[in-house]
Amino acid sequence: MNLLAFKHALQFLTRIPVRISVFDPDDFARAVDWFPLVGLIVGAAVAGAVWAGTLVSPWIGALLGLIVWVWITGGLHLDGLGDVADALGAAHRSPERFLEVLRDPHIGAFGTMAVVIQMIAKLVLLAELTPHQPVLALALIPAWARLGGLFWGLTVPPYASGMGERFTWRINRTTVAVEACLLAAASIWIAPALTSALLIIPLISLYWRWRLGGITGDCLGASIEVTETLLLFFLAAAIV
Repeated sequence: MNLLAFKHALQFLTRIPVRISVFDPDDFARAVDWFPLVGLIVGAAVAGAVWAGTLVSPWIGALLGLIVWVWITGGLHLDGLGDVADALGAAHRSPERFLEVLRDPHIGAFGTMAVVIQMIAKLVLLAELTPHQPVLALALIPAWARLGGLFWGLTVPPYASGMGERFTWRINRTTVAVEACLLAAASIWIAPALTSALLIIPLISLYWRWRLGGITGDCLGASIEVTETLLLFFLAAAIV
């Protein structure tokens, strides 16, 4: 892992200003090693916003957290969620239409509904969490979700050529295993409910193998969004 690869990961996954003087395709591909750390940075920003807003009320904290979550990621994975929802809806009776709809830059009814429901779910769950769970737990959720992206890249073959395929060939199994152990240890210490990621992530892998037999960059983005919401849900369920 090197600093330039980290800068590529930060530039690709966030809107944080990053200056890269020379573009190196190899460093761009190696950026995958840093995805969970970038997720931790995203989570720390969200946690900070939630904490600040909670000084006023849980709902203000949830709203600020959601705004920062969308802003810092540029809605990158929300876009994938919308595209996949449209494609799955269109491919319900005609599987061959999946890629055709996935590549359409316009959002349809299924995509709109998926994005709206996702935003509402995150807002409500963040509001449920803030008075009860340590805010630090929020920092781990985006890190787990981006680690999931590496796991899916290793365990599900590419469904079509695209951005996701540019990263998967550089994923290192040992690095993924070490990062998973570190996140699991941190989760056990801060919020044990987040170890549910160890079940959620493989189940999503099985879903794509069953549903498509492969995965695309948009599918990765959608899966990251779903993982984040499920982890928020399990975190909220743990306080009931």
